[in-house]
Amino acid sequence: MRCPSIRDTGVALFLFLAPPTLQSQDSPESVRVKQDVLWRKMEDSVQSLSRRADAVVGIAIVDLTDQRSFFQNADAVFPTASTIKMAVLAELYRQDEKATAGGAGAKLGDLYTMDPRDVVDESFILGGLTPGVSRVTNHDLATMMVAVSDNGATNVLIDRVGMENVNTMLARLGLKETRLRRRMLDVKAALAGRENTATPRELVALLSALYSGRVFSKATTEAFFTMLGTGKDSYIPRLLPDAVRVANKPGALTAVRNDAGIVFVNNRPFAIAVMTTFGRDDAASERAIAEISRTAWSYFDRIGSSSPLGRVVR
Repeated sequence: MRCPSIRDTGVALFLFLAPPTLQSQDSPESVRVKQDVLWRKMEDSVQSLSRRADAVVGIAIVDLTDQRSFFQNADAVFPTASTIKMAVLAELYRQDEKATAGGAGAKLGDLYTMDPRDVVDESFILGGLTPGVSRVTNHDLATMMVAVSDNGATNVLIDRVGMENVNTMLARLGLKETRLRRRMLDVKAALAGRENTATPRELVALLSALYSGRVFSKATTEAFFTMLGTGKDSYIPRLLPDAVRVANKPGALTAVRNDAGIVFVNNRPFAIAVMTTFGRDDAASERAIAEISRTAWSYFDRIGSSSPLGRVVR
């Protein structure tokens, strides 16, 4: 029988004394505990920002990786302002996919000839086209609607996809308070009580459904979020690094500021909706949305760029 050599003994001793990290990584329970600490810090900061805002603030934040969520006044109904245009865009892309496959519906390539009767206030691009001459596609109108929130282009698209079709899509997704009830700048409708509304929870539910592919195909989903990311003057990305991809739609009325979208943090995208109303200082409400977004981004960026143990690995 061979006696153990010094080498054999050394190997055995090394294996016996080898630290656990050489045998296994961090446990899921341990990972969760550490992320919980950071999540609570994020919640505390967001709540503090909300309390300081001189407005009623509703917030919904959802981690699109593990569905962890933060909600504050998230079931309160708010006026959407232009944020409802996100639903109009979704219905346009849904119809285009259906029509391309041989069904009925509006297509992104359908042509529109500029009609001066479609011009309303804040028709930033549509109003500059030549009546009866300029021809653009629904895709062009959608770009106007998202990039500069052109109200005239939005109303043309509402007429083309159908207001009831937008609401049917929202209802099919289980949304009860998010509704398109009037065209843009229809003051008479607003005075009659027909306001476009949503809740923060439902806006992130809509975004989550779109992101997860529940509304249309992977290719259409990517095209939709590329379009939704066209806008520049908005609140969610205002304090974020320029390299961060954001697809969102802000909205503004007197005393109302909203923004909702997806922030595509590497390895940790999240959906966020912040809605404010009864605000006395619109600029302050915009700043509050931007600060809340930055606070949420800080958590997701930290988790997305770190190993389970918390080391930043790039």
